[in-house]
Amino acid sequence: MDSSTSPDAMLLAAHTGDRDAMAHLLQVYQPNLRRYAQQRCLISDVDDAVQEALLVIARHLGAVRQLASFSGWMFKVVQRECRRLGRVAFKQDPYEEALVDQWMAAHTPDGLRLDLAAALESLPPQALQVVLLRDFEELSIREIGERLGLDVPAVKSRLHRARVMIREYLLA
Repeated sequence: MDSSTSPDAMLLAAHTGDRDAMAHLLQVYQPNLRRYAQQRCLISDVDDAVQEALLVIARHLGAVRQLASFSGWMFKVVQRECRRLGRVAFKQDPYEEALVDQWMAAHTPDGLRLDLAAALESLPPQALQVVLLRDFEELSIREIGERLGLDVPAVKSRLHRARVMIREYLLA
């Protein structure tokens, strides 16, 4: 793609599925997203937050309804990733982290996938639905609530209980 192409033209092309335009667009915006993440994230999470945000942006750009809101949406994605990573950082228990490390070291990648699939299958249907919407479809808590007809606290509660059940299943 021509480097003189305007960001609006790149965005429109990327929105319609042009992979080269998408790659160029993400390359152009990455430095700004990184600077934003440096203000919002723990320093150790900046690279991970930007990388995850770029993946989400690439995956969901076609779903953006108004191209005019693209820039704001990108920064919201980075902000959400910073918050998500920050929550993980502050909630980690060193003892539990050691258990998880031991468990992961004792399993092959295929074994990990099978165990995770079994843990997901062990969830009650309502819990599984919330986990799939949040962690696989990457919907926000509010979006999950709208889709399921639940308020935000109910979605958060179901998601927390589901993740606890998965952790207990995997570490048992």
